[in-house]
Amino acid sequence: MKTIFLYSTFALFAFSISPQIKAQGGQNKERVEAMKVAFITRKVGLTATEAQQFWPVFNQFEAEQENLRKRHRNEKTSAMDDFSTISDAELEKLVDGEIIFRQQELDILKKYHPQFKKVLPIRKVALLYKAQEDFQRELLKKIQERAGKRDL
Repeated sequence: MKTIFLYSTFALFAFSISPQIKAQGGQNKERVEAMKVAFITRKVGLTATEAQQFWPVFNQFEAEQENLRKRHRNEKTSAMDDFSTISDAELEKLVDGEIIFRQQELDILKKYHPQFKKVLPIRKVALLYKAQEDFQRELLKKIQERAGKRDL
């Protein structure tokens, strides 16, 4: 249960930094993806055989998450920036939509969790969730460092 909560937190965090990555351009996104693959492979300790089975499942998992996030971003309006300009009914719809979005993210994780367990031992599945969280934290730190350097 704690792992699912932590992973949900990670997913929300990933959703919040995704636009920052895209704003930097496609080339940086590719570089970040390569860094993520290397980071997860190293942290989880994937063997060549495990990696061959794992990455197609993980890539499919991430593609579903990204499609969900894109739909969610498209459904949101600029009204989220200024709650004072929208009605209570519209605000309720936005807030309810956020809860639905979070449940859909969890549903994707619940769909892929058994698949991860089929291709990896449970200890490596746990390491995967931790590695994803660690990678996001490290990525945010790098983004903040870059932003700090630009401010100087």
